[in-house]
Amino acid sequence: MSRLTRRTALAAAAALPAGTALRALAADPPPVANVNPMPPRPRPEGPPLFGAKTHKLANGLTVVHVEQRRAPVVAQYLFVGAGAGDDPAGRSGVAHFLEHMAFKGSPHVPSGAFSRRVAREGGQDNAFTSRDVTAYHQHVEASRLPLIAEMESDRFRQMLLPADELESERKVILEERNQRVDSSPQARFREAMAANLWGPQHWKGRPIIGWPEEIRAISRDDLSNFLNGHYVPGNAVLVVAGAVSEAELLDVVGKTYAGIPARAIEPRNRAEPPVAPINARMSRSEARVTEASLYRVIGAPSLTWGEMHMAQPLEVLAHLLGGGPGSRLHKALVQTGLAVSAGAYYDADALGPSELTFYVTARRGTDLPKLEAALNMEIERAIQGGVTEAEVQRSIRQLTAGALMALDSFGAAPRLLGSALAIGLPIETVEYWPASIRAVTPAQVSQAARAILPSQLAMVAWLGPEGTALPA
Repeated sequence: MSRLTRRTALAAAAALPAGTALRALAADPPPVANVNPMPPRPRPEGPPLFGAKTHKLANGLTVVHVEQRRAPVVAQYLFVGAGAGDDPAGRSGVAHFLEHMAFKGSPHVPSGAFSRRVAREGGQDNAFTSRDVTAYHQHVEASRLPLIAEMESDRFRQMLLPADELESERKVILEERNQRVDSSPQARFREAMAANLWGPQHWKGRPIIGWPEEIRAISRDDLSNFLNGHYVPGNAVLVVAGAVSEAELLDVVGKTYAGIPARAIEPRNRAEPPVAPINARMSRSEARVTEASLYRVIGAPSLTWGEMHMAQPLEVLAHLLGGGPGSRLHKALVQTGLAVSAGAYYDADALGPSELTFYVTARRGTDLPKLEAALNMEIERAIQGGVTEAEVQRSIRQLTAGALMALDSFGAAPRLLGSALAIGLPIETVEYWPASIRAVTPAQVSQAARAILPSQLAMVAWLGPEGTALPA
């Protein structure tokens, strides 16, 4: 399933007028057994995006409620604070493999029955694994919330992991890898870039789906150990959005999730990033590639790691340099005829270090060393000359505008809120993202450029058609 990033979805906030139905945080509801409202935090000015209310169960589970009455449906998302970045050494792919096995039955839901029951009710369900979280979600008619809460809590309490289905699911996963990675030159190249930048056994250098030989080695004990260590109420976030009141949700939660016993959480022991990449440059030619592409990837701080105060200035910097027409790279590389596309992306919401990536697709016939030199010149110009007030304000306006279709989806609120809370970010990071971006100054963006762009943890990579002379 495609991922909804904060950059695309939360950008819609600024397009909403101040008097929208996004309600402010309400007063605490009447107490419910096993549920305690979480203490309030200082709030920035303005209304929150979703007006979410957050509670903590006695067993440690975080429960988030977002009331949305546009249609009589609800979305339930259960986030586990463990993903591919938490796979044990030599067993890349465990988190993703366990996500697959989650559909193979629990004490009261036989193998395969979960999705069939949701479909029978006219709903949809799925799951996804990222480097930081694993999430299970359903969209159903609002009156069916008790059913999906009962099934999901049963699965979270005790997955069966039937041994007789392990090998068949392994074949499914290996075929998934073959289709999505091994048969795609671009996907294999991105995988190789990560392994070269971070290291093939560093948690950021391993593929989320896993290395093939390690997928083949995963045992039921590996899955069980990961399940018991990470699938714990205190390490999970339940987000429900839609046509359900807070009192109704807490009543359902009290009858389902609240009864799951608390257990100790296995700590996330993630290695620090290397000082420098294994290889600072790489190139690859492929018969199925039609255009030469250039990447420059730089290790960067995030909202949870390193110089965290630079995360939001880096969001603005990435957009200023590579955020489409009007950006510096578009003007310098695309409008001059050197490239057909150029851009940059950065994710502030990572657990641990993040990456700032620049990418360029060369126009056929372009001198490739000249193209790389032009990209480097723009990066150096940002380091030496900084940015202007006009550029920063343009980037802020564009970052905080549009994407209304994303926010209109019931899935937007739970995915954004759950993924942030599951990596330890406060809910205000999501609720007040537009205000925090508007507060970024040109001086902060220039400082981030000077501090991060010259990093030694960086690499340059070329992918081109077979027979192309790529820069060494």
